[in-house]
Amino acid sequence: MKILKFGGSSVATPARIQSVIEIVKPYLREDVAVVFSAFGGVTDVLIQISRLALEGNLEYKATLAEIERRHLDAVRALVGVQKQSSILAQVKFTINELEDVLHGVYLVKERTPRTLDYIMSFGERLSAYIIAEAFKDSGVAAEFLDTRRVVRTDANFGYAKVDFDTTNTQIREHFSRQQALQIITGFIGTSETGETTTLGRSGSDYTAAIFAGALQASDLEIWTDVDGMMTADPRLVKKAFTVPQMSYEEAMELSHFGAKVIFPATMQPAMVNRIPIWIKNTFNPTFQGTVIHSESKNGKVIKGISSMNAISLLSVQGSGLLGVVGASARLFATLARERVNVILISQASSEHSICLAIESLYTRQAKSAIEKEFQYEIRNEEIDEVHVETDLSIIAVVGDNMKQSPGTSGRMFSALGKNGVNVMAIAQGSSERNISAVVRQADVAKALNALHEAFFLSDRKLLNVFLVGTGLIGKALINMVQEQFDKLAKENLLEINIIAVANSRKMLFQEAGLPPATCLDENEAKGETMHMEKFVEQMVSLNLPNSIFVDCTSSEEVTSFYEAILSASISVVTPNKKANSGSLEKYQSLKRTAFRRGVKFLYETNVGAGLPVINTLNDLLLSGDKVISIEGVLSGTLNFIFSSYSAGKKFSEVVKEAKAKGYTEPDPRDDLSGMDVARKILILSREAGLPYELSDITVENLVPGDCREQTSVDAFFTALEKHDSAFEKLLADATGRREKLRYMAVLKDGKVAVSLGTVNDTHPFYSLSGSDNIILLTTERYHERPMVIRGPGAGAAVTAAGVFADVIRIGHYAR
Repeated sequence: MKILKFGGSSVATPARIQSVIEIVKPYLREDVAVVFSAFGGVTDVLIQISRLALEGNLEYKATLAEIERRHLDAVRALVGVQKQSSILAQVKFTINELEDVLHGVYLVKERTPRTLDYIMSFGERLSAYIIAEAFKDSGVAAEFLDTRRVVRTDANFGYAKVDFDTTNTQIREHFSRQQALQIITGFIGTSETGETTTLGRSGSDYTAAIFAGALQASDLEIWTDVDGMMTADPRLVKKAFTVPQMSYEEAMELSHFGAKVIFPATMQPAMVNRIPIWIKNTFNPTFQGTVIHSESKNGKVIKGISSMNAISLLSVQGSGLLGVVGASARLFATLARERVNVILISQASSEHSICLAIESLYTRQAKSAIEKEFQYEIRNEEIDEVHVETDLSIIAVVGDNMKQSPGTSGRMFSALGKNGVNVMAIAQGSSERNISAVVRQADVAKALNALHEAFFLSDRKLLNVFLVGTGLIGKALINMVQEQFDKLAKENLLEINIIAVANSRKMLFQEAGLPPATCLDENEAKGETMHMEKFVEQMVSLNLPNSIFVDCTSSEEVTSFYEAILSASISVVTPNKKANSGSLEKYQSLKRTAFRRGVKFLYETNVGAGLPVINTLNDLLLSGDKVISIEGVLSGTLNFIFSSYSAGKKFSEVVKEAKAKGYTEPDPRDDLSGMDVARKILILSREAGLPYELSDITVENLVPGDCREQTSVDAFFTALEKHDSAFEKLLADATGRREKLRYMAVLKDGKVAVSLGTVNDTHPFYSLSGSDNIILLTTERYHERPMVIRGPGAGAAVTAAGVFADVIRIGHYAR
């Protein structure tokens, strides 16, 4: 014998009912019975119209007429014309009976739980009757079974308790006399005095389990609208997938904390009789689904992650709890009297405080009751007033094998911590099957995704990138993401998801991710007006795990938001030097914020484009080395100018050539002023531990005084030509000494200077050419022979590569 149950979504329309009939037919080769819920949404509508009648609102009649029309239309769609009349008459008779009850509620303005149960019973009674007739019309010998005939309960209306001895006997006797397929109403029963009762939440599933237990069924199949028990809520976790099998205990834990596919009461009769429960999808009938049985055999440590929203946390604390026998008993007895269910309990070993998680609906009632019970202790300041926190959720990580796998809780809290999810209370049962944590409701989606990734996708890390700046560097970065996506996924187990792009004009967000190949065009076509504050607000509100903000601009306005972004537990990657070369206070604050929030603030490309300068320096310092001096040619632009400048060339012409090749800023004075180099050496000085401001650096400005005042670039070049002879003399003097001109930054003996100097052929800077950068690190370990870092120090491609490397580095950190 197999028991099948189909929920409301499975029988919401005549077309779906026909699909169900086709699903059931292959089972008819063996003993089978089928339980049905009301048509999708009907139970809620019945509750609604009873409320309207109670309020004296005659609109209930229009809604009742719609219910009647829906069921009559179902008969006409499912049953041949020749057989319809008697069935339509029976449906009308049942609807008239419902109408009489509602009219009574309307007249007396009273709706007792007993009356509400009776009203709600009409959903299943109508659906199962119509479906039974549809089976008959399709050629199946079927019989409608109103479970009020066999399921005996107490009179606890709304959540009746089943008398299993009587019920099991009556079910067995009924089936011993039947040959036809039984089409059974779910959800309802009858009290000892003959009144209609309902079995509470998921009552139709429970009905199916009751029949399975009574008939010692080989299997219980719950057909619903999902592919089984999922690793997490697929509405919140897009990469959730079906769990092939789990134990009864695992399923009960998950269902208690919000997994709506199946409820604990459903499993009790099946558990007692060790009947496997299959969760299958009416809309994907060939999919195997999930089997819930006595053992969990697939070896996974964690089977699922679920959540429960609308939770409040009540904290009872004070010295009056320390070592006081019976304090906890008073607390829980008080809540029991108020019929407040405690979902989670957390108590420190110091006994100084007890935290209780309850449904937010009962918050005021629970707080008032506790404070009344402990009024004398509160008055004597032995116990504080009850502290309440609302808008919370409980997330639960569930799996039988947790007790055999050390490190599960570490992985859980590490994943939450790295994503800035604050845990407010923790509970773990002695069975070690469930670790529950209370978090802010606003963080639920983020927490579930972070945990799902940690436990189910640990071989793959998803990074959510928000990019501002789509100029040369930003475009090059997007191209790299596109070109390297498959390789990163395969070899580095990283997926980079571009959630948003923005330039100075427009911004575009897409939570599912923007395709790298078209995101820039889509931004131009669909993007809204760019506003940096709004961009940050939207990024923070999405609250996605492993979020990275990438700033590929040179905007100081963008850097002003770094602190807020890091405070929201979002990592920052940037080649923009403005933040780290601004005030020392801002630089230190950003570093502290990143450390405090457990996120990364990476800016390797601030100095040397893609060269590994900052990371190398930090690694040396972390390992205990000390910096003696730092020397560097840190401007690719100025190095190109001075490595190209030779006898027979005019300095002004070389600068024009550099501008024409795109090496300089639009106004070359920005490069020749030396401030870009000063900012870079300032950053390196700060990384080396020196608390310097930009004003502490001596900077030689290569722009002659009269050239600085020119109002246009063309006027600047005209004025610069007058100084060609002065630069020619500098070149001649250096050449005469067999030296070369180099614009250098030097940190030594606590002083920092940026100036034009000369080097001979023994110096590493002598052979430097093109737009390369070079840095010499002289440390206690690298004293006799300084460490030399050399390579391209300018260009969109190498800078984007450095930014890309920082993003990937965060991906490895986030594991």
